Amino acid sequence: MRQIYYPRSFFYVSRHGSVELSARAAERLCWLRAWRALMGQGLNSQRAADVLNLSRATLYRWERRLKTQGLSGLEEGSRRPKDCRRPQWPPELAEAVQSYREQYGWDKHKLAMLLKRDGWQTSASTVGRILQRLKARGVLREPLRNGIQAYRRPFKRPYATRKPREYVVRLPGDLVEVDTLDVRPLPNVTIKQITARDVVSRWDVIEAYRRATASNARAFLDSLVARSPYPVKAIQVDGGSEPVLGGQSRVPGGV
Repeated sequence: MRQIYYPRSFFYVSRHGSVELSARAAERLCWLRAWRALMGQGLNSQRAADVLNLSRATLYRWERRLKTQGLSGLEEGSRRPKDCRRPQWPPELAEAVQSYREQYGWDKHKLAMLLKRDGWQTSASTVGRILQRLKARGVLREPLRNGIQAYRRPFKRPYATRKPREYVVRLPGDLVEVDTLDVRPLPNVTIKQITARDVVSRWDVIEAYRRATASNARAFLDSLVARSPYPVKAIQVDGGSEPVLGGQSRVPGGV
């Protein structure tokens, strides 16, 4: 008499019912079947895994999960670590951080200094993690802003414009180069020397100031226009913004 044996999967399905596989799990099942088929043709497990371009350890892990958990073991599991980091601060410290933050609205560095003054042994990074956890839980009520904003200029700061290529320098005064130089006659003493030179006549104007500020640059440009024997038509500066800001309204048509 001929005996027919049913595969193990038949009894699993009869006990647990059919399982709806996701596309990812069905793909893994196909890889396992192909791996077993290649080994059935005479290849060893490593060679069969190389043909499929998969890791042998991965295939063994899938097969182990299939035997122990069934078809559901091929589904994508959670990647959450088994041991998660737990808060290392006491609840009283979290309450103090929340109270001070809701009262003052300070950042973690100022809150850490305030807590140390009250006797808490903590750091700014710990206070920052506490604030982050309080925000994630939705229990932190941020204080209302007082409406004070940082100072902003009422005008857009002007900057120099690049000299046009078609601008040709022919006569004295067509282009005057302005630059600053640090002069240190004594230790810990620095003098800002501002020099203007006409590129055609090589005529110079040199003055010294304590600082290279916009007001000093404006005073220097006034002196340049007054002392120059030629009408100044354009001024060329480097990356510094002091001559530009100082001479924005002093030299009409300046470059």
